[in-house]
Amino acid sequence: MLQTSRRFLRLSPAILAAALLAACVDPAAGPTASTQPLPKAGENVYVATMDAGIEIPALPVEKIPESHRRQVVAYETDQAPGTIIINPKTKLLYYVLGKNKAIRYGIAVGKAGFEWSGEAIVAEKKTWPTWIPPKEMIARRPELAKFDEVGQPGGPTNPLGARAIYLTSGGRDYGYRIHGTPEWQSIGRNASSGCIRMINQDVLDLYSRVKGGEKVIVLTAAGEMPKGLHIPAPVAPKVAAKAAPKAEVVVPAGAVPTLKVLPTPSIATGTPAVTPAATAPTTTPAPAATTTAPATTAPACTVALVNGVCPPGN
Repeated sequence: MLQTSRRFLRLSPAILAAALLAACVDPAAGPTASTQPLPKAGENVYVATMDAGIEIPALPVEKIPESHRRQVVAYETDQAPGTIIINPKTKLLYYVLGKNKAIRYGIAVGKAGFEWSGEAIVAEKKTWPTWIPPKEMIARRPELAKFDEVGQPGGPTNPLGARAIYLTSGGRDYGYRIHGTPEWQSIGRNASSGCIRMINQDVLDLYSRVKGGEKVIVLTAAGEMPKGLHIPAPVAPKVAAKAAPKAEVVVPAGAVPTLKVLPTPSIATGTPAVTPAATAPTTTPAPAATTTAPATTAPACTVALVNGVCPPGN
C-alpha cells in the first residue's frame, strides 16, 4: 500500500490533472458522449456557425417551440446509453445518456403513407452529403430527374443538410436517414418521405455523439414500442388523366357517304350562290323558271329572194 502511494506521488502534474478531469465527467453521459458537452438549461444552441466553409445561419429560437429545442431531460428507459429512440407521435428524438437521462431533439417525420417503425442501426455517417432522390420520388416529382445520376452536391440548400446518419435494418438499406434540413420550419410536423429531419445545429450535435453501430428504435405512430419492422409500400405516382380521343366515324364497307348538295349556280356568274350552312337545302332545288322573248316577224318580200335575202328597196 505504501509503495503504491509513493508511485502515485511521483506521477507528473499533467497526468494528475487528467485523472481529476475524468473524475468530473457526468457518469450519466454514457460512454459515447463522455467527451461532448451537454446543452445547458436555457442556452441558445441555434446560433450561426461555419462548418467546412459553409455558413449555417442562426435561427429565431423564439419561433422554435420550447419542447422541440435541444435539451437534457429525464427519460426512463432500459435501453443502453447511445441508443437513439424516435417518437413519431410527439416528433421527438432521444439520445439515451443513461441513468434515466437523455438529450431530446425536435424532429420532422414521414408524411401520411410514409411512416415506418422498427429497429435499425447506425451504418454510416457523412458530412454535407450528396442527395440522390429515390426512384419513387422522381416518379412523383419528374423535375428531380436531373439529380438521378450524380445527385445534388452538399450545400446550404441540399435537402440532407449539414450531416446525414444512414440507417440499415437487418443489413438492408431502405433509404432512411437521420439528417439535417434547411427547412427548419418543418420540425414538429409530418413532412418527409420517411427520413428523420433535424435542425442543422442539432444534427451536428447528434453526429458528434454517434460512433457507428448504435441501435435506433423508431416507435409506432401511436408512440408504442414496435413489434418487428414495418416498412410502408411505395406510394404510386399520380397519373394525370388523359383527354378522351375524338370518336372516329367508321363508314361500313360498300356504303356511299351522304353528299352535301350545293345550291344552283348563279346565271350571272356561273358560281354557286352563297347560302348559310344552317339554311342550306337538303334536296336538289327545281330549275329556275325562264321567260322566252317572242320572235320578231320580218316584213314580207314582194320579189324573189336573192341568196335568201330580200333585195334592197323592196
